[in-house]
Amino acid sequence: MHFHRPQTLEDALACIAEHPARILAGGTDVFPSLGRSAVGEPVLDLGRIEALRGISCRDGVWRIGAMTTWAQIAKSDLPAQFDGLRGAARDVGSIQIQNAGTIAGNLCNASPAADGVPPLLSLDADVELSGRAGTRILPLRDFITGVRKVALEPGEIVSAILVPDRAGTRASFLKLGARRYLVISIAMVAVALDLDAGGAISRAAVAVGSCSAVAARLGSLEVKLVGCAPDAAALSDLLGDEPFAELSPIDDVRASASYRREAVRELVFRAIVAAAKGGA
Repeated sequence: MHFHRPQTLEDALACIAEHPARILAGGTDVFPSLGRSAVGEPVLDLGRIEALRGISCRDGVWRIGAMTTWAQIAKSDLPAQFDGLRGAARDVGSIQIQNAGTIAGNLCNASPAADGVPPLLSLDADVELSGRAGTRILPLRDFITGVRKVALEPGEIVSAILVPDRAGTRASFLKLGARRYLVISIAMVAVALDLDAGGAISRAAVAVGSCSAVAARLGSLEVKLVGCAPDAAALSDLLGDEPFAELSPIDDVRASASYRREAVRELVFRAIVAAAKGGA
């Protein structure tokens, strides 16, 4: 086995262009997926590339380096629009996994239950992809194309996640599982809201994970929420007959499809109320 540990993104891109390899970020998904099998291909470890770490804001865009860990995100002093993402960061696996697992690794693993995807979808995040020919930007909604499938071209590496800066946006994240930690979710919901001067919803983004092959935004519900008061009475009426047509939940060992739909209804209700109150 060949194990490469470059110290710059340029060296990493040169390496993968010459020798196609499995990309290793935190390793929290790669190694469990091997089971008892040995690694049978070259590995490119991004762990020494400091340029791929850290969070910054410039020209109205937040940049989260691909190798930024969930622990770093959870502890970062970020504005309220990131409350949902920080909530997801605290729910990823265990403390040990949060210390090693990275935001780009979570996206590239492309699990329907990836905790980071719904909050980033609700924030209209883009994915920055770097290759020897240059850099391209792809909306997150187009980056994950199916179960364990992403739109990376040969020789490309995810270098950052980009999020538009939205002062005043409030956000929340809720996850339902059989227990509090170390669990694959039954359903999860991320919400990002803007409120008008009267306290009504002026913009809403609602994303759901674990209820379709790829986490999905609830576009029809988002339209209905505009102008709605984020309180129990108004939301109960609005959500009561919402079909959630964008979702395609399945029956599996964790829950039935019908249970997932009802769980989403309750989670959306709670997440909107939480976001409106300014809580993650």
